[in-house]
Amino acid sequence: MTFQQVSEPYDVYDVLVVGGSGVDTIVPVDALPVPPADSCAVPPIREWAGHTGTGVALGCAALGLATGFVDFLGDDHAGGLVRERLAGTGVDFRPLISPHGTRRAVNLVAPDGHRMSFFDARDPQDLRMPPEHYGPMLRRARHVHLSVTHFARHLYDDIEALGLPVSTDLHDWDGLTDHHRDFALRSDLVFLSTAGAGERIGDVMREILRKGRAEAVIATAGAGGAYLLMRDDRTPRPVPAVVPPGPVVDSNGAGDAFTCGFLYGRLAGRPLEDCARLGAVAGAYACTAPGTHTALVSPDDLRGVLDGPAPVISAPAAAPAAVPAVDGPALPEPQAPQVSATGA
Repeated sequence: MTFQQVSEPYDVYDVLVVGGSGVDTIVPVDALPVPPADSCAVPPIREWAGHTGTGVALGCAALGLATGFVDFLGDDHAGGLVRERLAGTGVDFRPLISPHGTRRAVNLVAPDGHRMSFFDARDPQDLRMPPEHYGPMLRRARHVHLSVTHFARHLYDDIEALGLPVSTDLHDWDGLTDHHRDFALRSDLVFLSTAGAGERIGDVMREILRKGRAEAVIATAGAGGAYLLMRDDRTPRPVPAVVPPGPVVDSNGAGDAFTCGFLYGRLAGRPLEDCARLGAVAGAYACTAPGTHTALVSPDDLRGVLDGPAPVISAPAAAPAAVPAVDGPALPEPQAPQVSATGA
């Protein structure tokens, strides 16, 4: 493995992102699910540097946060796309070159912006990042965001020894799969989508708080908004959806953008409810451009969201179905599944 230094380090990182770089191949389709057929003509297929870690790093940097990023990357065409996308963005990207190559995903995107992703989890289970690589960056970080790549779980002991706050995104975790459990129970802020757990999402959120160290769990629900659950809450608080500033064309990266808006507020000392509102605005903004991580919200876009009038709330397409919840009112069922292991 070879270390590729691409920039001078920051004296302090507001956010250090660990893991989650890769390339998305975007396939436009007429509808999801795709009807069975031997072949199907589609509009032009494109490749974008994407995946969740890339999105969080780019989004945080666009918001003016000093951002570091460490990961494994292949010495291949896909790795070149990632390096090219991050160059000049303000992200201090320091990858280790892995012989296993750069992670890939194929994302089917419908005209309404919803997607289905096929994630290439090529990293072997014994892949580890040497402490001498990430340690110097970790010691300069104010906050760490861990992608749910396997090697990242082995940084928790060092993060806790330094007393650093850590966040993670479990994406469409169903609350059962063992791979995500360490991340769920050892992080201070836990993001996930409602798509995986469905009607059990309230129970999953409560279990994370009951068994883990999190101060808050945030579940995004696409057009249905999001839910915020804190330690003193009996039931998740709804976070209304925000009307995007343009037509919704692609939801790739919306969840990552939500995370960036939330962290931006948190690092500024805002209450968690305010952070969730900022996340909702950032997530809506990300849906207005094709591709992955191509529409990045800026501080100007968020200015006035909290101090001015409340953001415009999107009207639901139909009354959501109620589903059972323990110790509180029911949560609305997600409008449509839209999240996969790669991120949005």
